[in-house]
Amino acid sequence: MQLRVRTQEAHAELVHQPGERSILVALAGCPNVGKSTLFNVLTGMNQHVGNWPGKTVERKEGRFSFAGADYRLVDLPGTYSLTANSVEEVVAREFIIRDQPDVVVAMVDAATLERSLYLVAELIALESPVVVGLNMMDVARQEGLEIEPDVLQAALGVPVVSMSATKNVGVTELLETIALLASGRYPYEPKPPQIRADHQTVLHEIGGLIAGAVPPPYPQDWVALKLLEGDQEITQMMQASLPEATWQMIYDVLRAHDDALVAVAGGRYEWIGRMVRAAVTRPRAGQIGLTERLDRWATHPWWGLLILVVMLGMAFWLTYAVGAPLQEVLDVHLVGGLADLMSGWLSGSPWWVSGLIVDGIIGGVGAVLTFLPILVIFFAVMGVLEDVGYMARAAYVMDGFMHLMGLHGKSFLPLFLGFGCSVPAVLGSRVIDSRRARLLTIFLAPLIPCTARMGVIAFLVPAFFGSSATLVSWGLVLVALLVLAMTGVVVNKVFLKGERAAFIMELPLYHVPNWRTIGMSVWQRSLAFVQKAGTLILIVSVIVWALSRFPGGDVEYSYLAGMGHWLEPVGRPMGLDWRLIIALLMSFIAKENSIATLGVIFKAGQDAGLAALLAATYSRATGLAFLTTQMLFIPCVATVAAIRQETRSWRWTLFNLLFLFVLSWIAGVGVFTLARLLGL
Repeated sequence: MQLRVRTQEAHAELVHQPGERSILVALAGCPNVGKSTLFNVLTGMNQHVGNWPGKTVERKEGRFSFAGADYRLVDLPGTYSLTANSVEEVVAREFIIRDQPDVVVAMVDAATLERSLYLVAELIALESPVVVGLNMMDVARQEGLEIEPDVLQAALGVPVVSMSATKNVGVTELLETIALLASGRYPYEPKPPQIRADHQTVLHEIGGLIAGAVPPPYPQDWVALKLLEGDQEITQMMQASLPEATWQMIYDVLRAHDDALVAVAGGRYEWIGRMVRAAVTRPRAGQIGLTERLDRWATHPWWGLLILVVMLGMAFWLTYAVGAPLQEVLDVHLVGGLADLMSGWLSGSPWWVSGLIVDGIIGGVGAVLTFLPILVIFFAVMGVLEDVGYMARAAYVMDGFMHLMGLHGKSFLPLFLGFGCSVPAVLGSRVIDSRRARLLTIFLAPLIPCTARMGVIAFLVPAFFGSSATLVSWGLVLVALLVLAMTGVVVNKVFLKGERAAFIMELPLYHVPNWRTIGMSVWQRSLAFVQKAGTLILIVSVIVWALSRFPGGDVEYSYLAGMGHWLEPVGRPMGLDWRLIIALLMSFIAKENSIATLGVIFKAGQDAGLAALLAATYSRATGLAFLTTQMLFIPCVATVAAIRQETRSWRWTLFNLLFLFVLSWIAGVGVFTLARLLGL
């Protein structure tokens, strides 16, 4: 109660200072500790996502108000420490040191406190005040752990707030504590860990040698500690800042104590041990938590794979079972109704005005927007699986399968991102240490059916195959994955020579999903899709319409038809005419453009739904060949740009495109031939 009263006083002081700047709060923590959940709870829709200046690491920033004060919240990349071992760690520490936030919220997982406290040990050694958000207390109790926040607070010397962000428990108390720290009304007396006793003299010696030469705003004591740790960036900075003779003296000291890193880390782990012994009561011997019980099945070599197949199967089934009827409703009533309405309004206008709006815009963009329900459901299902902690298990059980291609389970994570979009799948390959394994992962990423491809599949398969749509969709996905596996094995034998690597990753504890976080993720992804439909796809639809109607207004004699007829010999062995060939080519801009292009060519805005028109025009064999080719065809231009950026090689990028083009053509010819033999 005393805390709440003091907070209100602090805010009263802030409110009565007009023009006071926003309070800057940094949100730090290891991966999977609930940072994103808290960020979404506090900022809601008032947030934006971009990249850090000069970096490709995601930057999330938002604003919120509390008790009359305005706050700016920056969600730092998830990191286990502040040593320059990764871009994420450098970004996090540089922001805290250079921007000097008013408060740093260190989110820790109460159920895995030892691991989370290592980052706290580094944060409280910096100048910005820290409040520890002891999150997932409900999960800790579920695992049989009892934690005393007051004891931990006394041991750390910094405020500790018990909370469960998924249930919005403790969030208000956290905000009150932030307000106290930001206004200087909290008795902040941190008790950071000390270096091991046998190296304290060495630390003081280094501190004396660098005194007065440390570039601001870096703290001198922190820089001395980082030099002992062998931090590469700090070492380079100080080498450039010091006279050569002074740096030689420091170098001699560091070389004489090459075990200093162990001394620094040992001091932190000893400090963590004291904190945990003081504040945590562990379950009695033999007691098994929920996570361990579930993981006996989820991480089993055989049952784990079966569970993964069932999970993905249920995800696709739910996506189509619920999304397909909604897509049909939008196609018939919304797009069709809007097209009829606009045709009536524009009946007296020139033919090109009516055609541009009804066929070009509504027929193209409208057809793409109709499979938005399918994407929303897929995003939601994948979000739930990720939020409860299952996706790390999926990577674990896939480790053996990935080894067949010379990869390991870590490659499964960026590849799995490909089910959402190929671009983050390519960018996610950075988590892989080996360059050759990273190149292979990038090479395989476009073979994962992204949501755009899946949207095309979901749009067309029911029209061609009716009640068998789910089975056919599953078959197309399995074909793509089988081709991916075979491609990986072949490329591995040629380029990687069977190279293997160790696989180490964290398995977070299972917990109840946060629906607000999942909802925000679905909203952001869906909004990005709608924005793309309103910009890139709209532009392409208008261009395709113009090419399909000029010079004479007849699509069969248009510029587009001329280009399509010239390419038609390539598609004929697959059963594809010039219209389907053009649709495939337009998918290079964005996969959804294949539907938009067909919508424009077939004037879907004026007649029955596009899916019905296509099913009435083409045989099942042609439809299946087109869908198979679409699944394996070259990726969109954004993915190509990402591949070039990550590989830094046009040769590798162009080889990837050529390989996929040839592969998709061979697969299309094979499927069409087989389907004709089976009488489809």
